[in-house]
Amino acid sequence: MEIEINGSPVSVRVDPAMPLLWVLRDALGLTGTKYGCGTGACGACTVIVDGRAMRSCVVPVSAMAGRRVATIEMLAAPEGDPRTRRVLESLREAWIEEQVAQCGYCQPGMIMCAAGLLLEDPAPDDDTISERMTVLCRCGTYQRVRAAIDVAARRLARGA
Repeated sequence: MEIEINGSPVSVRVDPAMPLLWVLRDALGLTGTKYGCGTGACGACTVIVDGRAMRSCVVPVSAMAGRRVATIEMLAAPEGDPRTRRVLESLREAWIEEQVAQCGYCQPGMIMCAAGLLLEDPAPDDDTISERMTVLCRCGTYQRVRAAIDVAARRLARGA
């Protein structure tokens, strides 16, 4: 099966029913996407598929054939959709400025969920951010997450 991961075509030979999360982590060694609950509830496994945030633990890899998947590793990959890359880089900078991360476990999923939000809605209000940011954070950094998304959205709007 052929999938585009972080801008590069990848061929995988796995059970088509295997969740995308395990293909990313075990077959491809992309361990930035985290396992949390296995039911799609916590969001630690969030990736971007064709510009939209998706929980990778509940989607079979067979559903990804011919689609573009972006993981947190896209920040270090030389290829990939320029718009997604720009959103991710802006979020990374804002995450650091707002000191969002504490333990860090949920952060890849948080950043990918935020990227999906900004790709769909480049100027979300606080209610939209609260509604769409459904990744669970045991450290409780939600206020910092909101602030970082605001910073990234303003930066992207300025073209910076």
